Amino acid sequence: MYDLKKGYEVAKEYYAQYGIDVDAVIKACDETPISMHCWQGDDVGGTELKEDKALTGGIQTTGNYPGKARNGEELRADIDMAMKFIPGTLKMNVHANYIEAGRPVDRNEIEPEHYQKWVDWAVEKGVGLDFNPTYFAHPKSDNGTLSCADEETRKFWVEHGIRCRRVGQYFAEKTGKPCVINHWTPDGDKEVPVDTLGPRQRLKKSYDEIFAATEDVTGVIDGIESKVFGIGMESYTVGSHEFCMGYVMNAKKDHIIMTLDAGHYHPTETVSNKLSGIYTFADSVLLHVTRAVRWDSDHVVGLEDETKAIFEELVRMNKLQDTYVATDFFDASINRISAWVIGLRNTRKAILAAMLQPNDKMKELEAAGDVTARLAYKEEFKAAPFSLVWDYYCAQKGAGVGLEWLAEVKKYEEEVLSKRA
Repeated sequence: MYDLKKGYEVAKEYYAQYGIDVDAVIKACDETPISMHCWQGDDVGGTELKEDKALTGGIQTTGNYPGKARNGEELRADIDMAMKFIPGTLKMNVHANYIEAGRPVDRNEIEPEHYQKWVDWAVEKGVGLDFNPTYFAHPKSDNGTLSCADEETRKFWVEHGIRCRRVGQYFAEKTGKPCVINHWTPDGDKEVPVDTLGPRQRLKKSYDEIFAATEDVTGVIDGIESKVFGIGMESYTVGSHEFCMGYVMNAKKDHIIMTLDAGHYHPTETVSNKLSGIYTFADSVLLHVTRAVRWDSDHVVGLEDETKAIFEELVRMNKLQDTYVATDFFDASINRISAWVIGLRNTRKAILAAMLQPNDKMKELEAAGDVTARLAYKEEFKAAPFSLVWDYYCAQKGAGVGLEWLAEVKKYEEEVLSKRA
């Protein structure tokens, strides 16, 4: 291992010439929360006590890497292992189907106490909890959920949404941190329906009913998430970007915000290009960091151009502190703990890299009309000694430098994961 301290001092000297306080940047980066998703650990299977655990709703997890978590205890143990190598402030993002009630409980019957094990774990770790209604992988989701034409089915899912908001309040009360709930429904059609308006009117009605019935809920932020399409629903998505954006803006409630998922748009669209448009009218955004390959494939987050561009935009707009950052990917083709570590470390890297840029100087040049210098600065910092700062930061947090974490994860796989049937 090279001399980390020496490398860090060299990097500090480099950045100082551009007026960048590296120590202050590290502190700000470290304090930025990232909500780590629990469903990477078991391929979105959940812990409900039911026979059929088929993953429906336009979602698909590919691969069959051995050792996935089979219950809540194994899942949290795997999360603990991954967290050792993920520096910075974390929250845990739980889907409603990760219930641990000790008996079968349907989605419209969930109660806060059914998630007590998650709460106890979170309090022990000192992390906040976020939550998601699970509007998929259920017999009543086959023909639509919140937009379903069958009133009994629609009411079933409305009740699920109501109960999820009350679970969210419980999470906030017990952890002392706001609970961010993401509302996403896979409702859609394989072909373009004749009636495209009716389902959207019913979806609006359902969201209205959920929020009206829970006006007393506190400590909860609600993201409304759109999508281009899901498998089997390629031609029509009820909760489109236009619908979700319209709902959020029309709701005019501080707790209802837009969710932007990096994989939920056409390949020619980018979330980084949407952020300033949304923030012109909104105070907060829920961001799902993922990596789309051709479509919403939810690959492990990479330190790629779009990931970096998203956080550059947020930092340059001074909106990072107003953005609820969460990861959302699931890869069953590789070691699941490694997927978490790689994806979360890359998310944190992108935040740090965006902060380690002379953004104020570039704004000055832009305002002065010196677009030549603006471009020169942008390009120069693509080769800045960012990795020296990242390595030092990881060492200070005890999160492993470089690939030091990989050997320990492989040892855990040999001693723990390989013994799971």
